[in-house]
Amino acid sequence: MAEILILADHDGESVKKVTFELITLARTLGEPAVVWTGPGAESAQARLAEYGAAKIYVCPGPDFDDYVVAPKAELLAELAASAAPAAVLLPNTAEGREVGGRLAVKTGWGILTDVVGVDQSLSADQVIFGGAINVTSRVRTGTPIIAVRPNAITPEPAEGAAVIEPVSFTPSETARQARVTGKVVAERGARPELTEASIVVSGGRGVGSADNMALIEKLADKLGAAVGASRAVTDAGWYPHQFQVGQTGKTVSPQLYVAIGISGAIQHRAGMQTSKTIMVVNKDPEAPIFELADFGVVGDLFNVVPQLVEEIENRAG
Repeated sequence: MAEILILADHDGESVKKVTFELITLARTLGEPAVVWTGPGAESAQARLAEYGAAKIYVCPGPDFDDYVVAPKAELLAELAASAAPAAVLLPNTAEGREVGGRLAVKTGWGILTDVVGVDQSLSADQVIFGGAINVTSRVRTGTPIIAVRPNAITPEPAEGAAVIEPVSFTPSETARQARVTGKVVAERGARPELTEASIVVSGGRGVGSADNMALIEKLADKLGAAVGASRAVTDAGWYPHQFQVGQTGKTVSPQLYVAIGISGAIQHRAGMQTSKTIMVVNKDPEAPIFELADFGVVGDLFNVVPQLVEEIENRAG
């Protein structure tokens, strides 16, 4: 069975959920082989084995933290040449797409991004043109490089050997031309990270002000959800830009997406339309967001959301 290379997304201490999603997908395509860059592989070995990783290529050097994405692309290119994988899977994040693009240039292979599913023939379900069209695509040249949207695949445990295989690697001088000179750790509260959350509650222009985003936060906390926002909200300064969902923000695909006071412009829909279940609260029955809704409430959010919070509290109590 051919290997499927998977670029692990991690912070050195914990593995991001998207990595387990990619391993789950890889099990249906071949033998999952995780590529781990930097430190922390030994502490993550058990978790990777829990989701079916057969092998972990470990390159623990400092180069991956000290430089931008070029060393990761070079490492993948070297492993791809020696392991002859059937496919390379990456998270469809800003970094994952750049690594994939660089890898495609180095290998001459085709790349697919914004992928939400892959079948055994390596044909991919892909979201294109800002989310306006869903297509089935296939790489025509070389080994497929596939960037999969976080939360598009449900991670499922399955025991794997997760054998660690050390890799000797030295990045080229070209890969070292862009150095990381500083890092700022973003403050995190008790809420889950936006792109990894299974439930997201987003507020739009309809919330009316920065103070009213507290209503969105309250509902999110009752559901154990992450908070998102439309571009109108972040551009108005009502909520930080790091929480923007949309074509120019973050792409999410949770089990439940709750859109409150969001009209549903195509730019926003591009960032959330692959959510498994979509619930909408909007006072305008003609709002485009209702075209995507599995459940919709036509009403004033300032009446609907407090009632929803109260009902959740009653059921939880």
